[in-house]
Amino acid sequence: MKNLIVKIAAAALLVLAPAMAHAAEGYSTANVNMRAGPSTRYPAVAVIPAGSSVEIRGCLSNVNWCDVEFYGGRGWVSGQYVQAVYQQRRVYVGPEYYRPLGIPMVTFSVGNYWDRYYRHRDFYRERDRWSRGPDYYYRDRDYSDRDYRRREYRDRDYQAREYRDRDRDRRDDDRREERRREVRRDDDNRSSNFRDLPQFRGGKADTYNRPDPRASPFVCRPGDPSCDN
Repeated sequence: MKNLIVKIAAAALLVLAPAMAHAAEGYSTANVNMRAGPSTRYPAVAVIPAGSSVEIRGCLSNVNWCDVEFYGGRGWVSGQYVQAVYQQRRVYVGPEYYRPLGIPMVTFSVGNYWDRYYRHRDFYRERDRWSRGPDYYYRDRDYSDRDYRRREYRDRDYQAREYRDRDRDRRDDDRREERRREVRRDDDNRSSNFRDLPQFRGGKADTYNRPDPRASPFVCRPGDPSCDN
């Protein structure tokens, strides 16, 4: 019976050993973003409070980023913000401690990782663009934004030209209307002066007030000596 228990325990250790080797306990040293990939340019999926416990599932060999599990969620955190206990003291997780801590070295692929953990996330819709790397993603996005800004500036300039042309046409119309009013005022003034002439009172020729060309230019008045001749 005792031998049977020992064999079962040994078998259990053999089964659990790989799982234990693929996870190490760590602690966050600050409030840090857990991201969808090993770069600060990947989307943030959660915030790990300082001092929180995380499970380190693996780290990259070329950059100091680790795949961690926090409250059932998965993501990537820089090793600069993760510590683990090694020989009764806490050390920052780095390549020199991967093997002593039992942390496996892993690789990262947007397609496999996001398919497994981020299908419900909004950024998953752009998985194909992210699969080329964050630099390509932001470059493409910058190009798209630049094209959008160009179109926006072009449309804005077109509208500004339309407004300028409209204002110019309105000013020209106002000037033409002002000239027409001035011409009408001049015509009205000339007509008014013409009607004020004695022979055109009331707008009609007054024949009774016209001098008679046959009449003598001299009019004799009573008592005038020149009238005695």
